[in-house]
Amino acid sequence: MYWIARLAGLPAIWNGIDQKDLDPDPFNQFDAWYRLARRVRLPMPNAMTLSTVSPDGQPAGRVVLLKQADKSGFVFYTNYQSNKARDLAINPKAALTFYWPGLERQVRLAGRVEEAEEAESDAYFASRPRGSRLGAWASRQSQPVPDRRTLEAAYAEQEKIYTHVEVPRPPFWGGYRLVPERMEFWQGRAFRLHDRFLYEHDQGEWHCGRLSP
Repeated sequence: MYWIARLAGLPAIWNGIDQKDLDPDPFNQFDAWYRLARRVRLPMPNAMTLSTVSPDGQPAGRVVLLKQADKSGFVFYTNYQSNKARDLAINPKAALTFYWPGLERQVRLAGRVEEAEEAESDAYFASRPRGSRLGAWASRQSQPVPDRRTLEAAYAEQEKIYTHVEVPRPPFWGGYRLVPERMEFWQGRAFRLHDRFLYEHDQGEWHCGRLSP
């Protein structure tokens, strides 16, 4: 279970973590854990579960990819007409969960969500492979589609439209930034006596404390 940690030269994972081991800034702490997950080549360390709540109170979760993380927040991209976007239009609060089983680590974030600046979304969209850009135009995300052939025909139509020209960002596609108010770091331990530390933002400062597993 803990071979990745040992190969990375880490102390035995069952030694756990204490508050003195944590950075007082949760963004720095996330960066340290995320960089380690990348360094040991965990599969898709930027995959995270995004949880939203619909207007009728129904929670929903789906996996999206982290594209940027800094002190301004955690950025992902999607169709602004998708179910997740409709949820966020009514209730602009959400949660993100990262799970790295090879390190027995989990990070949970919760906070408000805002749309990314258009220039930021333009820049990221331009960096995507051409096929992915065409796919963004072809897909009406979360809407019913009768069959695969219909979806492929929509893609082919976009290929015709944008033959020999750059594919612009659709007005219905762009980024969101989750600005965390709570950040929890979870380290697996033996006998399910896991280490959990919660950072909470209050009056401009972050406060950290241990939680019972």
